[in-house]
Amino acid sequence: MTRLTLIQLNDSHGYLEPHPELVWEADGPILHQMGGFARIASVLATARTENPGGVLAFDNGDTFHGTPALAKSQGECAVPVLNALGLTAMTGHWDFAYGPRQVARLSEMLNYPMLAANCHPLTADAPRFAPTFITESAGCRIGVIGLAATILDKTMPANFSEGLRFTDGIEETRDHASRLRAEGCDLIVVLSHLGLPQDCALATAVNGLDVILSGHTHNRLDRPWAVNGALLIQSGCHGSFLGRLDLDLEGGKVIAHRHRLIPIDDAIRPDATVADLVTRAVAPTAALRDDIVGHSADLLHRMTCLDAPMDDVLLAAIAEAAGTRIAFSNGWRYGVPIPPGPVSAYDLWCIVPTDPPVETVCLSGAEILEMMEQNLEATFSADPFHQRGGYVKRFRGLAFTVKLENPPLHRIGMAFGPDGAPLDAQGVYRCAFITTQGVPHRFGEDRRAIGISATKALRSWFACHDRADPTHLGRLCVV
Repeated sequence: MTRLTLIQLNDSHGYLEPHPELVWEADGPILHQMGGFARIASVLATARTENPGGVLAFDNGDTFHGTPALAKSQGECAVPVLNALGLTAMTGHWDFAYGPRQVARLSEMLNYPMLAANCHPLTADAPRFAPTFITESAGCRIGVIGLAATILDKTMPANFSEGLRFTDGIEETRDHASRLRAEGCDLIVVLSHLGLPQDCALATAVNGLDVILSGHTHNRLDRPWAVNGALLIQSGCHGSFLGRLDLDLEGGKVIAHRHRLIPIDDAIRPDATVADLVTRAVAPTAALRDDIVGHSADLLHRMTCLDAPMDDVLLAAIAEAAGTRIAFSNGWRYGVPIPPGPVSAYDLWCIVPTDPPVETVCLSGAEILEMMEQNLEATFSADPFHQRGGYVKRFRGLAFTVKLENPPLHRIGMAFGPDGAPLDAQGVYRCAFITTQGVPHRFGEDRRAIGISATKALRSWFACHDRADPTHLGRLCVV
């Protein structure tokens, strides 16, 4: 009998350093200082000492984007840190934020492959990414299939997928798994950024998968899910946890397994070499931490699905900048919590690392209802592959009663405008928003940029406020 150790890092969103992380307890959320790639390096080193020659470490993506140093260098500052970890392969999602050609450039700089079996070129000169990778460890031949986020060409900004098409990966996984078995692979591992519900559907649809390392939806699984013979794990976000899956193998078959969700906390001694690489990577933007723009009276976080205090502040800032009572932004999951107290320019860039322009648009009440119904379907659809949102779209100045169990496009019961009166379907409302994920192009008229970016709007807001006005918060009441 031999042992193969698989270690998963997913959805780190550029957080190379230790940071506050929200952990739920019985009495509510508390903060711990967690994460840091120097600590992650130490965990990997310990695993390799415990199981020499039998450790494979994978990155599910959302790696090259999310913090100031990563955004300003288009991901390149992280490459030396990542190469020092000795990873086996990765896939991606927000890694495509700088465009496919930059993703291809980053992958060429790495000493391991970027895999995307469900990514197909539309033009002859579009970048191409390897679909699979074969490696040998613990006396076994392991075939790895990579799946990038299927939503890259569906809900993300158009530049993310220029020249590329992304599928749900089911047919590609089925075909590649069959081929890899024929080529003598004992184990089939899927490295996926589809999301946990989608990966469960994938495992159901494709026979013969052994392990699915799942990313995108930021689930912290303290035990694997078993679906159609495949073991599924997902390990949180921001590099605050790693997943470790130990497989006992006999004759190339899994006969037993053990799993740990490893907290990356201050009990772990940082690797000195990687700590130095991290310091160099973040040095160009380190001064942003010393630029205090204001204070927050509240804990700001994005760890709740229907609404979140971090987005309440973002919406308040863009509404104030635009002079509107209604505002929209995307239901992003990324961004570590900001404790009550000083708020820095670094924090602003982590809230909205793309720093998009603030715009206004005129929406009818009917369009607002349609847009929100479509977003609720994209968040809570019974079909996992119709779940193309993050959390529920964030909004300000509106209130809705909803029944989440209702059929698609029939979840909203009552809708109220910023004055508390019922939303007028024929009425026209000028709204502030950021990014096409906030208000997709198909909705509204008279779009105008106001000449200020999201981080500048936040800076101006924090100079005058320390919490969002609760009388104008947007809320969903689940009834």
